[in-house]
Amino acid sequence: MVLCYVVGLVLAVLQGQRGPGFAHNLERVLILLGSAVLGISVARGGFLRDGWLKGVLYRVAIYGPVQLSYFMFRDLLPSINPGSLDAELHQLDLSLFGVEPAMALDSSVTSYTTEWFAFFYFGYFFVIAVHVVPILFFSRSQRLLGEFGFGMLILFCVGHTIYMVVPGFGPYRAMAEHFSTPFPHGMWLDLVMDTVHSGGAQKDIFPSLHTAAPAFITLFSFRHRARLPYRFTWPLTALFSANIMIATMFLRWHYLIDVVAGLILATTAALLIGPVVDWELRRRANGRGTPLWPLLRVPVIGDSVPAPMK
Repeated sequence: MVLCYVVGLVLAVLQGQRGPGFAHNLERVLILLGSAVLGISVARGGFLRDGWLKGVLYRVAIYGPVQLSYFMFRDLLPSINPGSLDAELHQLDLSLFGVEPAMALDSSVTSYTTEWFAFFYFGYFFVIAVHVVPILFFSRSQRLLGEFGFGMLILFCVGHTIYMVVPGFGPYRAMAEHFSTPFPHGMWLDLVMDTVHSGGAQKDIFPSLHTAAPAFITLFSFRHRARLPYRFTWPLTALFSANIMIATMFLRWHYLIDVVAGLILATTAALLIGPVVDWELRRRANGRGTPLWPLLRVPVIGDSVPAPMK
């Protein structure tokens, strides 16, 4: 899946506009492709012993190109697809839902509501970090690693690919003249604005991965609620996810259709991870392959291939 995504990225750049930055953009995506192929080949090809080096290399080779590609989208997206579908997305909101939430929430903008939702919008990065780092680098359960890793890669590979097909700036920019209430300055709002303007891809709205990733993590945590720490953390994750979802529209970054698409993507990923990882663990248990995810330390007996969840 990752290799298909990066190859697709290379092909998208090749079919895009041949402007002054074309050679630089092509060079960067080819480096991503080469890094993924080389890293996965070394990690899976028997060149390294089992242990932390092999495990870290595999994680970097799998996740690195997908995550790094996002920070290239500010330059890549305008050349791959120079247009914008903001008008069409806005019309979909009105046709399907009869309302544009960003406009409807304009009258609710105060210093308190702005800081509240800006805090949760920025909390997206916290929700991601406190799940990605512990699971990928400290979990010894092949099921947790398989389900979480596969699910998150589905979100970002599919989401990033759709960015190239459905580009848009969001209500904040495309409908700026229609908002009557400016956002008051505040610590969290200023932090969000600085982060988006400095590192954001600018045309990355459909689907809303700010919705999809926390929603998937909530579904994943609820699925594993019998385990620690998810027994206690899934309600908090759900609270953050709900507020992040509203924040994407309150802060005028997303249309409602973006959020709905993000929820559909998250739900699809959550439904796929169980049967796919079950099949893969059974296949590998029969001696037909190496561990699903190379571990950074010796696994606990019986932990690598647990019984399928019902």
